[in-house]
Amino acid sequence: MKPYLPLSVAIGAMLMSGCGKGPSDQAGGTAGADKTAASPLLTPPVAAKKPHEVEGPNGLKRQDEYYWLRDDTRKNPEMLDYLKAENAYADSLMAPLKDSQEKIYQEIIARVKQDDSSVPYFERDYWYYTRYEPGQDYPVYARRKGNMQAKEEIMLDGNAMAAGKGFFQVGDWVVSQDNKLLAYAEDTNGRREYVIKVKNLETGETYKDSISDAEPNIVWADDNKTLLYVEKDPVTLLSKRVKAHVLGDDVKNAALLYEEKDDSYYMGIGRTTSDKYICISLDSTVSTEQRCTLAAKPEKFDVLAPRQRDFEYSADHLDGRWVIRTNWDAPNFRLMTTLDGKWGDRNQWKELIAHDKNTFIDNFAVFRNFIAVEERSDGLQKLRYFDLNGKNSSLVKSDEPAYTMALNVNAEPDTDWLRYSYNSMTTPSSTIEVNVKTGEKKVLKQDPVLGGFDANNYVTERLWATARDGTKIPVSLVYRKGFKKDGTAAMLQYSYGSYGISTDPRFSLTAVSLLDRGMVYAIAHIRGGQEMGRAWYDDGHLLNKKNTFTDFIDVTDFLVKEGYASKDRVAAQGGSAGGLLMGAIANMAPEKYHLIIAQVPFVDVVTTMLDESIPLTTNEFDEWGNPKEQKYYDYMLSYSPYDNVQAKNYPALYVGTGLHDSQVQYFEPAKWVARLRAKKTDTNPLLFRVNMEAGHGGKSGRFQRFKETSEVYAFMFQQLGVK
Repeated sequence: MKPYLPLSVAIGAMLMSGCGKGPSDQAGGTAGADKTAASPLLTPPVAAKKPHEVEGPNGLKRQDEYYWLRDDTRKNPEMLDYLKAENAYADSLMAPLKDSQEKIYQEIIARVKQDDSSVPYFERDYWYYTRYEPGQDYPVYARRKGNMQAKEEIMLDGNAMAAGKGFFQVGDWVVSQDNKLLAYAEDTNGRREYVIKVKNLETGETYKDSISDAEPNIVWADDNKTLLYVEKDPVTLLSKRVKAHVLGDDVKNAALLYEEKDDSYYMGIGRTTSDKYICISLDSTVSTEQRCTLAAKPEKFDVLAPRQRDFEYSADHLDGRWVIRTNWDAPNFRLMTTLDGKWGDRNQWKELIAHDKNTFIDNFAVFRNFIAVEERSDGLQKLRYFDLNGKNSSLVKSDEPAYTMALNVNAEPDTDWLRYSYNSMTTPSSTIEVNVKTGEKKVLKQDPVLGGFDANNYVTERLWATARDGTKIPVSLVYRKGFKKDGTAAMLQYSYGSYGISTDPRFSLTAVSLLDRGMVYAIAHIRGGQEMGRAWYDDGHLLNKKNTFTDFIDVTDFLVKEGYASKDRVAAQGGSAGGLLMGAIANMAPEKYHLIIAQVPFVDVVTTMLDESIPLTTNEFDEWGNPKEQKYYDYMLSYSPYDNVQAKNYPALYVGTGLHDSQVQYFEPAKWVARLRAKKTDTNPLLFRVNMEAGHGGKSGRFQRFKETSEVYAFMFQQLGVK
């Protein structure tokens, strides 16, 4: 099925690419301190303590003295005053580093080709692409009919649409089957509360139709006037209903086509490659279900295979058959097939590509003459293409030790060319096509990196660290050529390690600023992701979650022992669930890190998972456990960062959040910071940056994000003594 991208994946990719929040700095030394005259340093804010009991299973109670910082309306004056005081204190900490921050920002944007554009792709008579204009933050969405020499048609101008807004994002857009209408979803507060609008591409008119409380998933029916969309609950923000709106009708009269009763499932919607069907994808942590209807007359959605715990599948349709990726009797997944009409009974499925205990099937795409598969082996994401019978195959090869390959936009199935993306920690993202008949490759584009960047000046390595239980953990790292493994360098170590989301070795535009200053940048491929197959995930969630944290710490010890970094100059970074990782290592091994950077961190695990009114809580029970059950409550309580803050020394900390975050509510890091300030016994800086106009992904706009990155880098360089 034509994919939709879960936010968690998108965020992880953003953090990895360096286009989101970048590395920060650490506690202690100030050898590289900026010499700019400092403004008077403010006193760290002190949050009031107010008694509040949180009840767990079997009548167990915990005191949460900072619970009052939660305000779902985000209007409580006392709470807002505290957050503003934290921002003022952060400003005072950063005042001496303004020159450094500006210098870093300028060198980052000097690498950006400001009038860049994406590689066009062809679909139904048009070439589609996005492009940036010099000095502008947002893309222009455009197309040309027939060929790229035709007149440009601007569908959306992100810069004009974002004018006067503190946050702006186009979450999804889709053109009607007759190519005349554009439906798009926009977010103007960063909370993923999308509004769907419709524009006539022939006249330029934006219709009055406006659909609120929607997911950024939109599908046109074949009649070119009916829009299918996913409605979300305005309180929990859970995707709940699929509705059909006919243009010109009152949105309140949209027809209900499907309603999901189980709050543990996320929901998305899309078309099959054949364009014959519209399908609903229902995903929980350990089970999935797909329901489809005819795009020509979308009414009742029929089930391809009924949901069942620990049974996952996703299906696409082309030329009268379904190709299905599933873990049915296949922990690392296999591909199966069935014919049209053979729905509701998976016993009708036949194996197409067999299960391999050493290879994890991550994704696939169907074409008229072949099947392309994203697979993982040896901790790397690779591409392989098969004939239609799943027999003969070819692996797309690379000559680098650590790299990432992924399917790109392949909108038209009637081709022998497979388009994919490729990059590594030294190779900028590239769009490549390979001919599946001849093996010929064409590099369509490699993202330009200006400012004198030369990939030959950098070296990437793939290492294996031994965890405390004997497990071998893959590690990808990069440094500038000439680096000496003498145990004196500063290092930034990054990871995520949750939801089975793999952290792949990708190129980071911003990380060049680290490497050119002699730093090492390392990615720890810890358990909790799926870099080494499904078992890698199973060993890093629920009652095995602590493996994620100890793996990260053991990788640090390994890299220090091998001379890649000084034990006194290590910074760690993670965001969202990776922020939980940062909070856990801060409690478990604070002495091993000079600085910890926690972006939008999920740090109040038990209280959040006990409260089903908090957005997305119910979707996460199979990831963390349900704390209403004693065994999960006890285990989660043993590692929850907020609950394990102690009176001891902590490293320097940079903590970031967004007031309108819908994934990890702002009050989690706010409470954590308040408790850290009250209990920690060191004098290391704790900087808490609250973006008052953004959500989970930080500020919108490419240059605004670089400004955030430059602040983190300036703080990190000061703390690690990097000049």
